[in-house]
Amino acid sequence: MKTIACLHTAAGNVAVFDAACPPGATLTHTLREDLLQGAEAAGGLTDAIAERTARALEALATPGVDAVLLTCSTVGPGAAKARAPVPVLRVDAALAETATQQGGKVVVLCAVETTIEPSRKIFAEAAARNGAEIEVRLVPGAWAAFRAGDPATYHRLVAEASDAAYAAGAACVALAQASMSGAVALAKGRKPLASPPVGLAAALGAA
Repeated sequence: MKTIACLHTAAGNVAVFDAACPPGATLTHTLREDLLQGAEAAGGLTDAIAERTARALEALATPGVDAVLLTCSTVGPGAAKARAPVPVLRVDAALAETATQQGGKVVVLCAVETTIEPSRKIFAEAAARNGAEIEVRLVPGAWAAFRAGDPATYHRLVAEASDAAYAAGAACVALAQASMSGAVALAKGRKPLASPPVGLAAALGAA
């Protein structure tokens, strides 16, 4: 049994990742909402917040932990700054790799503006390796619903955006934020790709 330490910036993601936990893995959860809140207040990820994220990730690499997983895409680049004795992964890196593996057009849906640039960068890197084309889209109104405590509307808007992207010819639709995972069950056509299952599988594989 491998232990994966998850760092979250949204409380709701604890249950999302527990539900996606694969056989052979045990999860621990640490919540740092201040990191995402700081990035939102600053209009995006700053160097200082990336450094704080790295230190928070390093602190999770305690004895008995086999891998550390950052579950927030907005502060994702902070993972590259972390120095730890175990693998430190960002959940959206695994998502980007999986979504672009088959090539074609990949539509990346984001709910919050601060996620757009980190997502664009990591998906572009994966797309270049795998010969895919990416388009990053913001789902209007989704984050307002999330922040208002209305997950039903949040997930419905994301699911509708996914259905529209597939209808327009997308080869794959990827949900950039783990909190969007509830939209998968609501999608009427092909299902979008959510990050928790692929991120946890990557962490388990690296552990």
